[in-house]
Amino acid sequence: MKSPYPGYDVLEKWNSPSFDDRTRAALSGRLHDIPPRRFFTEEQLAALEAIVDRLVPAFAGRPPPIALWLDERLFFNQGEGFRHESELPLQESWRIGISAIDGEARRRFSRGMAELDRDSRDEVLRAVQKGDVDKDLWPGVSASGFFSNALLKMAVGLVYSHPSAWNDIGFGGPASPRGYVRIGFDERDEWEAKEVR
Repeated sequence: MKSPYPGYDVLEKWNSPSFDDRTRAALSGRLHDIPPRRFFTEEQLAALEAIVDRLVPAFAGRPPPIALWLDERLFFNQGEGFRHESELPLQESWRIGISAIDGEARRRFSRGMAELDRDSRDEVLRAVQKGDVDKDLWPGVSASGFFSNALLKMAVGLVYSHPSAWNDIGFGGPASPRGYVRIGFDERDEWEAKEVR
């Protein structure tokens, strides 16, 4: 599918009033600082990379390191700041969830997620989303709940914090420092991406 914003690159605003020093520092980190694996095992990270490959859209250029960003957030135990009373602690639920998805792949295809083709990965993820899983692989964790409320939510949130995703949706970057003036329906500021219809 073609982008409705062909040729748009939010990073062309780097030295414009749209970005200040704080914005540039934050973006530099997202573009260049790839964290090391510290939370997941190598096998779990490979499974997570295969999962992320199917859950988030592909963007032009270098894809953001979503699996490693997730690993880093979990290493520092950074969630949304709350959890439901019935849920396990964040780190424990993620370890179980990723291992269980990999276990589902092995149960169905005799191979882990990282070794499956795209269609087989999708089949496993659809089953997890529906909760059509071997419950023994998911002690204390709801498969469908983990898929929707943890995995999908965190992965998509991270991908849309990257400039490659901003280009794809025509997002002009943070409102600070410049701000947005024309905020009515079907209005745009002159420095925003122009959609090609």
